[in-house]
Amino acid sequence: MIGLVDGNNFYVSCERIFDLTLENKPVAILSNNDGCVISRSYEFKALNIPMGAPYFKLRDHKNIIMRSSNYELYGDISRRLIATLHEFTPDVEQYSIDEAFIHINRPLGGDYSELGKQIRQTVLQWVGIPCGIGFAQSKTLAKIANHIAKKESSGVFVMPDDKQSVLDELHVSEVWGVGKRLAPKLETLGIRTAWQLAIADEVFLKKRFNVTLAKTARELRGESIIEHDDPEVLSQSISCSRSFGKPVINFSELTEAVAHYIARATVKLRKEKQRAAGINVYFQYFPEYKPYKLDGGITSTTIAFETPTSSTSKIISAVTPKLQGIFIKGRRYKKAGVIFFGLESQKNHSVDLFANNQNDEKTDRLSEAVDIINLKFGKGTVFNLAEGIKKPWAMKREMLSPNYTTNWQQLPKVK
Repeated sequence: MIGLVDGNNFYVSCERIFDLTLENKPVAILSNNDGCVISRSYEFKALNIPMGAPYFKLRDHKNIIMRSSNYELYGDISRRLIATLHEFTPDVEQYSIDEAFIHINRPLGGDYSELGKQIRQTVLQWVGIPCGIGFAQSKTLAKIANHIAKKESSGVFVMPDDKQSVLDELHVSEVWGVGKRLAPKLETLGIRTAWQLAIADEVFLKKRFNVTLAKTARELRGESIIEHDDPEVLSQSISCSRSFGKPVINFSELTEAVAHYIARATVKLRKEKQRAAGINVYFQYFPEYKPYKLDGGITSTTIAFETPTSSTSKIISAVTPKLQGIFIKGRRYKKAGVIFFGLESQKNHSVDLFANNQNDEKTDRLSEAVDIINLKFGKGTVFNLAEGIKKPWAMKREMLSPNYTTNWQQLPKVK
């Protein structure tokens, strides 16, 4: 069975962990450079202020609370959420900063509803984040189950064996991977509900649309087959990780691996014409048994960039100085990985009028040139030597909350 765990109004919930005065208040989180609303509390939604509303239209509103994006905090809380899920299953697949698929096999007739409640309560107690959990036979169905779970008082929903009763009530545009782009085309063909898509002819869907939509239909029928890497759908997070061919103990090798994974992930970032606000980096090490027993584990860090970027050299430059802080000398490392978060389209990217944008454009063109060369002559033909220059400007965040969990100088004080 596959479960999807999704933090409710994640950015707002992160802020509420350390600031209880925000509870039951209309709270919104702003995008980079305090541009527009990107996360809303339920109370804020009740005011009918839409997602994406620009801040300059809301700044004089007296009954709402605004906060700047604190990606250092959100990234760290996200890592804690994922670590908590690992207490229930080793198979955790992070989908975005606030979502993760969990793969769990219980005995026949096992109570997934009770398990979901237990996971939800543990996450709330250990991390402080309320979440919804949906269980189903496939990722696509788990997405739907999660959507329903958030409306349930228990916060948990298990997709029944008879899926038709649920999918008949769901418009096709609500299906993961369909959205508003494909829905009108499907409606003209008489496919208006998720169930109608599930029973549609697979050969017809492949011929008229693509293989991905045909796989989505099979997933709606309960087949777990799809790995969502649709180039037409913008990612909510982008990651790259690999297990090493042999145990690694040398710090310089780890930094080289991280630089390589960043280079691989930024290619996809630029391909989707997106920029990232920050990155999670982690090392995973082996358990040891001689001369004495040591548990295996993961060590990680979260880094927020001074301004959103897709430049390989700038990201490597920002990450490399932080890696020594998560390196444990003497341990044998089996894996490393990077996860970009806070993604935004380059079209909607906020521009700082006082920044050296010309220099930023040069680094973008350099990265794009490297992509073109490697596409033509093969991956790795041109590669970055992990050197870069810091940006001379800082991201505008006038309503930034403290970095409660990642900065010693900003730890919360108990009085």
